[in-house]
Amino acid sequence: MKRKTTKDMLAESFLELAQEKRIDKITITEITKNCGMSQPTFYNHFKDKYDLIVWIYIHESGEIMSRIGQNGYAWRDTLYDGALFFAKNRTYFINALKHTSGQDSFMRYLQKVNSDLLLTEVRKKLMTEYIPDELYGMIRVYTCGTVQHMLEWLIGDMRLSPEQIAAIWEHSLPEPLKQYLYD
Repeated sequence: MKRKTTKDMLAESFLELAQEKRIDKITITEITKNCGMSQPTFYNHFKDKYDLIVWIYIHESGEIMSRIGQNGYAWRDTLYDGALFFAKNRTYFINALKHTSGQDSFMRYLQKVNSDLLLTEVRKKLMTEYIPDELYGMIRVYTCGTVQHMLEWLIGDMRLSPEQIAAIWEHSLPEPLKQYLYD
């Protein structure tokens, strides 16, 4: 049995609060009180609640991305699991998208994290840190586009299933990137 870390418990507390309250109105005091921890404990792990929001997303997305190439788990599976993750946590993501702004905008974090995760996969295949500018640009355009599409799917009135969303994201992947994500 895997024990929950302090970060996991703080994240669960935050997610619980985010089900009932706007993210921009949740305080560190509320997060720590909700899980029986102190504010100094929070600050030992996160610089602010936006750092926590990013950690939650990186943690969950990293779990999904880490499966690529294992037991036949392909890029399309990653996209489907990502769409399921968004669908299952729709209320939280809508809250984060609507109630964060400026430099702490959740949408900006999503675009950066998704780009970084995709860059990591491409670097693994290239076996180098160097990414050609054109490839980097395609990654940025693809991740910004899929994040915008995800936002419209969650907030708008698109009545598409996670399977349909994943298929759209898969078909939108630029041809030159496919060689790095499919075996």
